[in-house]
Amino acid sequence: MSVERPVAPEGARIAVLDDEAEHADRVRALLQAAGHHVQVFSRGRSLLERLRTDTFDVIVLDWEVPDLSGFDVLRAIRTQLDMRTPILFLTHRDAESDVVRALEAGADDFLIKPPRERELLARVEASLRRSRDPTATAMRLDRAPFSIDLERREILRDGAPLELTRREFEVAVLLFRNVGRVLSRGFILDAVWGRGDVTSTRTVDMHVSRVRRVLGLSTDIGLRLTAVYGYGYRLEASRSNPS
Repeated sequence: MSVERPVAPEGARIAVLDDEAEHADRVRALLQAAGHHVQVFSRGRSLLERLRTDTFDVIVLDWEVPDLSGFDVLRAIRTQLDMRTPILFLTHRDAESDVVRALEAGADDFLIKPPRERELLARVEASLRRSRDPTATAMRLDRAPFSIDLERREILRDGAPLELTRREFEVAVLLFRNVGRVLSRGFILDAVWGRGDVTSTRTVDMHVSRVRRVLGLSTDIGLRLTAVYGYGYRLEASRSNPS
């Protein structure tokens, strides 16, 4: 299963691997103050297990953590999970050989603990910009036979408007901005409902089912919406899609 970094409409979802509680809390507070949603893990295996069922926009790794090093986690993400999610190392290790090993293994950036706060934020934002879909800020999305007007909050199929609730519209936009990418149910919940709303993944399933039915997503029109067992959903272009 190939899982690429999806496009969320607001703050990024960031996973931080760090077993130094005080430092992890500072990093979490800094990133949250910048509007991001942060999940801290103290064990490498715990992070990998979570990545099998959830999606993050950026992953921040410490090198020296119990049970599985950050470097081993990096290799597992790039090879076993086949994820392209931006990965930034934040570690006490500062040898040139370590930096080179990490970058050659697929890391996107490397910072030494303790980081300068503004620099850490800038590096995270740079990673997001490099991986961001160019449609992330577009006010109109066109993919035959659909046209999505974000300003008017309207979806047309072959020129005819479709009837969708506000949440269904937001789910559809998220899917169309991430064609070909697997989105976890947790990611969809955060992006559409926000972390303050109390809801369940069953709500996601119901809204995705409704979007599939109203839009008529199928191989006949070149766009298919499929469920990825135990993870989430993917809107993908079929071979018959003329676009």
